[in-house]
Amino acid sequence: MKKERTYFDSVHFTGRIWMLSAVTLMLMVPAAICVYYNAWPEITGVLKGLLGVAPIFWTVGVIEVFTYTPMLGAGGSYVGFVTGNLSNLKVPCALNAMENAKVEPGSEEGEIISTISICISSIVTMVVISLGVLLLGYLQPILQSPVLQPAFDNILPALFGGLAVVYVSKNWKIALAPLIFMLVLFISVPSLASSVGVLVPVGALIAIGVSRILYKKNLL
Repeated sequence: MKKERTYFDSVHFTGRIWMLSAVTLMLMVPAAICVYYNAWPEITGVLKGLLGVAPIFWTVGVIEVFTYTPMLGAGGSYVGFVTGNLSNLKVPCALNAMENAKVEPGSEEGEIISTISICISSIVTMVVISLGVLLLGYLQPILQSPVLQPAFDNILPALFGGLAVVYVSKNWKIALAPLIFMLVLFISVPSLASSVGVLVPVGALIAIGVSRILYKKNLL
């Protein structure tokens, strides 16, 4: 008897196709340029370039998979990783959508809400970028205005600050320890700000450890 394909079977099947297609297309662009101009980089140069960036990007990539997938669900993760910009856009968008819909990450409802919100976010992003490219000449003086520059510099802190207020207020006992740790760490070593992606699981482990301790002490 033929086994009926479930929702997750379909998501994983389609998701893998799109992931492999995206990787192929990304590799085809530099390959097409090399073929067209008959200019191929030396293998030593490629290896030297990879040696400087690959360990960081691969480490962050693996960390993001283990950190964000439980939040976003299967469908949301595939769409998010293909379209990119998870930390700055897709994850906050999905968490905010699930918060407004009053569903929990990891639940069936959370899976659907997360996937829909990330898909809509991706469409809106592409529309905004397309309009930005078409209107760049007209918008450039406004975007480079010294009056508006402080606002653009603080878009990301404002976005995560709004989300933090919601989640910290709900679980302030758990959030306090990783929050204090990260504040002290970044104030003491400001250069680590560029490695924030690697430190995300560190904060998660601290939160899990504190949660367990508080639970054992009947404080949660």
